This record gives sequence, structure tokens and C-alpha cells, in this order.
Amino acid sequence: MGLDPAVSDHQLAFGEYPTVPYPTGHVGPPPGMTIEEAFRAFHAANPHVYRELVLLARRARRRGVERIGIGMLFEVLRWNVALRTGGDEFKLNNNYRSYYARLIMMREPELADVFETRQLHAVVDAAVQTEA
Repeated sequence: MGLDPAVSDHQLAFGEYPTVPYPTGHVGPPPGMTIEEAFRAFHAANPHVYRELVLLARRARRRGVERIGIGMLFEVLRWNVALRTGGDEFKLNNNYRSYYARLIMMREPELADVFETRQLHAVVDAAVQTEA
């Protein structure tokens, strides 16, 4: 299915393109684990992810970038791995992004202010449960 160059932007029917089904399976941490616990387990099993994210952040800093989005680094890492491996077997859970941003800022002094962070949902949820 290709685009007819004669079709104007107003005539495009994007809804007609094939789609993949929305995931219906479990997308959170494994049963019985918090997101933080799942992150810690993933990080321990995959230390190369941290190293690659730090290399990407340092490269951006050297090029004069003051603020970096951890989501952008995740996508670049996914892209780089896909190009190296020729496949999509590499899984990087978006739930871990804020944890990686915090870990990088804590461990790498030159990157201490590179990411903007917000309060973790898990912290907010725990505070609400304590108040109830």
C-alpha cells in the first residue's frame, strides 16, 4: 500500500493503513513487584543499558546540549541496538526511564542537572495510601 502522489494532504485516509493490535497483556512490573523493584532487577541484569545511556548523555553534553530527555535517549538506544542486531528482540521498558534518569544524575556528577524529573508515581501513590 503506497501513497498516490496525486492525492492531496486533505484526502489522505490514515485510518485505512494496517495497524497492530493494542497490547492486551500485562505491561507493568511482574506480579508481586513494584516498578522500582523490577527496575533494580533489570538494571542488575543489564548494566550495559546504563553505560550506553551515560555515553549518549555525555556525547550530547559535549555537543553543547544542556537539557536532555531520557525518553529521547531510550529511543536512540533502541535504534542503535536495532541497527547492530538487525532485530527487535531488545526490550527496554519505558517504566524504567525515570529511574535511569535519576540513577545517572546521582552517579555522574557532570550530568547531575541534565534531566528534568518529576515526582515518581509510586511515591505519590504510597503517600495517598498512607493518608487514607
